Amino acid sequence: MQILDGKLVSKAIKDQIAVQVAELKAQGKKIPHLAAILVGNDGASETYVASKVKSCAEIGYNSTLLRFDSQISEKHLLDNINMLNENPDIDGILVQLPLPKHINEELVINTIDPSKDVDGFHPMNVGKMVSGLPTFIPATPYGIMLMLEHYNIDTKGKHAVVIGRSHIVGTPMSILLSRNSNPGNCTVTLTHSHTKNLKELCLQADIVVAAIGKPEFVTADMVKEGAIVIDVGINRIPDASKKSGFRLVGDVKFDEVSPRSSYITPVPGGVGPMTIAALLKNTYHAAIGQKGNQN
Repeated sequence: MQILDGKLVSKAIKDQIAVQVAELKAQGKKIPHLAAILVGNDGASETYVASKVKSCAEIGYNSTLLRFDSQISEKHLLDNINMLNENPDIDGILVQLPLPKHINEELVINTIDPSKDVDGFHPMNVGKMVSGLPTFIPATPYGIMLMLEHYNIDTKGKHAVVIGRSHIVGTPMSILLSRNSNPGNCTVTLTHSHTKNLKELCLQADIVVAAIGKPEFVTADMVKEGAIVIDVGINRIPDASKKSGFRLVGDVKFDEVSPRSSYITPVPGGVGPMTIAALLKNTYHAAIGQKGNQN
């Protein structure tokens, strides 16, 4: 069993981008600029955005963080997104999800300029991804593909079972794994909460991608010997022994499943850091005018 170390791979990617940014500076060219919007005071969202802003500083990006009260009107939020769309100095825009219930997330995503949509959620970018055209790929699936590539994991011809069909992870992950690419060329089964015989399907899988949002959902009896296990989940569960009162676990019961796996991602330290690395790569592509992932 080998741990897929997201911190290690993310650092390698960020180090590479930092060199590229230094070259841009030396040539007097524009430095990538990422704008993040945070609405409300959700603890997890605060943590995620802080990590993204910190990573920008580490590699030499410029960043702007716009914070708004949870009671912000939908119109005011959309006006601010349009302001960023029109600002030529801003290369990438991300709106941290989830948003308060009175704001239409779909409308917010659709308002972001597709050429600045470094989260890869705009329908135009999703359509290009499905068609196999260069575009911004959603950061978490893109990060997973970068990790598989870094570890030279052969996915060709393998059966991948993706648990969870969200537009953020599960659905794009199924598309990327099935594409005629490397990594890719998998036969993919996309499962969800209404899937019958889920356990039997998982036991057939060479690759399991768990993105269902349920703590320790995938157990040892669902994973065949030698499977590659990608745990996308990050869940807080109560733990009185921790100062915070909780600990983080994934969607996979790591202690049970890891002995059966050939490769497995830990939580934390697996997919999470890769999501940020992928976001930074998308922003770099936007800044240099490639308007999409060229890899």
